[in-house]
Amino acid sequence: MLQRICKWLLALWGFKVTGFYPETVPKKVYAVYPHTSNWDFPLGILVKFSMPIDVNYVAKDSLFKWPYGIIFRKLGGIPVDRSKSTQFVDMMAEQYNKYPKLAFAIAPEGTRKKVGKFKSGFYFIALKAQVPIILVKFDYGNKVVDFSEPMIPSGDYNKDMATIIHHFKGTKGKNPEMATQWDDESIS
Repeated sequence: MLQRICKWLLALWGFKVTGFYPETVPKKVYAVYPHTSNWDFPLGILVKFSMPIDVNYVAKDSLFKWPYGIIFRKLGGIPVDRSKSTQFVDMMAEQYNKYPKLAFAIAPEGTRKKVGKFKSGFYFIALKAQVPIILVKFDYGNKVVDFSEPMIPSGDYNKDMATIIHHFKGTKGKNPEMATQWDDESIS
């Protein structure tokens, strides 16, 4: 029933889901781009339950205070204290050793605010945990949520990031001016 309702709401919103069906891969990191609006969260939740896919996400710990914390946790949220320097990559990579099936959705931008480049955490979590990255476009311009084929990080960060940036280029967020932008020289 929940799946049908979520599919209906996505269709009502005008969105369709395309690309690779990720549940065939038991462990993965979803890199979701762009993250420019609070509307990205309900879009992600609708996608999660309409497919359905099993996925957790990390978010700033201030979102998990009462009364909303209960809801965010039930929807797969895990709080992260961004005010302190933590061993976030190591901690997240260790989680993949504990479970036979696990997926985290991470926004490479790290925030809804405009940033000049991606944070590297999602990449190094996948590399350290030896799991693939699935690139997810939240393309409001074309009303599509698209899942890429799994990408195994090679360890050559610059080469892999060029591939990731090339994949995401042209994807329009809810607030396109807030998305990380790249010029053609930074992608070659």
